Amino acid sequence: MKIPMSNRLLAACGFVRKGDRVADIGCDHGYLGIYLLINGIASSTIESDVAPQPLDSARRNGRKFGVDNAMTFCLSDGAKDIPRDFDTMVCAGMGADTIISILSGAPWLKDPRYRLILQCQSKRPELRSWLYDAGYHIVRETLAKDGKFIYTVMEVTFGPAKYPTPAETFLSPQLLADNHPLLPEFFDRIIGGVRTSVDGMRRSGSDQLPIFEEILADLEKLEGNIHGICK
Repeated sequence: MKIPMSNRLLAACGFVRKGDRVADIGCDHGYLGIYLLINGIASSTIESDVAPQPLDSARRNGRKFGVDNAMTFCLSDGAKDIPRDFDTMVCAGMGADTIISILSGAPWLKDPRYRLILQCQSKRPELRSWLYDAGYHIVRETLAKDGKFIYTVMEVTFGPAKYPTPAETFLSPQLLADNHPLLPEFFDRIIGGVRTSVDGMRRSGSDQLPIFEEILADLEKLEGNIHGICK
């Protein structure tokens, strides 16, 4: 039986180390954990969701694929009520506000022994800024494409790090270092969005205009060679 896995979930799985005990927050159907177990990547998983129906689905799928004995099922609002005996926590398919709420509700995650794999659907600059404000830092970050959408997946841990510039919250140094083939296309989307925001702010006289003009100027410094990075 083939596990139905999107490219963004496969990218998240690619950040899990062999033998990790994994907590999947908002597990939904449980396919991420099942994939990790069947492929011998995770040693065990905690499947967590805020509603009982997704947990029932994950439990049924775990039995169907024969790995439910390595899965623990937890009804929890975010990470608040899950066991803490894991190495890596995955939050995938969520917006920045939801991820921030989950991390804020579990301050015990501020411990270098935990690795966080975050696949954020929206407001990525806000999430990156919040992470550094809260004492976390991005270790690495990559891209994945499903349909017409390009997603980012980041590995995060707690500990001191250089605070990003405003432009780096839009395009992180970790993404540049990852050198993914999708980077030029992703860059075009990012800088295009910033240009649209700057144009709108100039018309409205927004007090945020100087900040976004600085972001745009910094991104434009990369524009001349960003398309050559992956060639």
